[in-house]
Amino acid sequence: MQYKVIEISTSVSIRLPDDMADSLKSLSEIIDRSKAYIIKKALQAYLEDYSDYLIAQERLNDKNDRVVSSEEMRELIGLPD
Repeated sequence: MQYKVIEISTSVSIRLPDDMADSLKSLSEIIDRSKAYIIKKALQAYLEDYSDYLIAQERLNDKNDRVVSSEEMRELIGLPD
């Protein structure tokens, strides 16, 4: 028995400045990928980076989080001086 994988997605509309839309179209043609593909990849990368940023902010603001110096980190991971 074969099962079909169904991808559920949501459509989102955005307005882009003309120069950005032109750049997106050009890139799409150059790499032979759809504009939707490029936008999804860009948004995915942004969301991952932003998530990392939020975690870093939270740790920075946590007064109980221990700060490790670069010298201590080098020693912990076994790098030479």
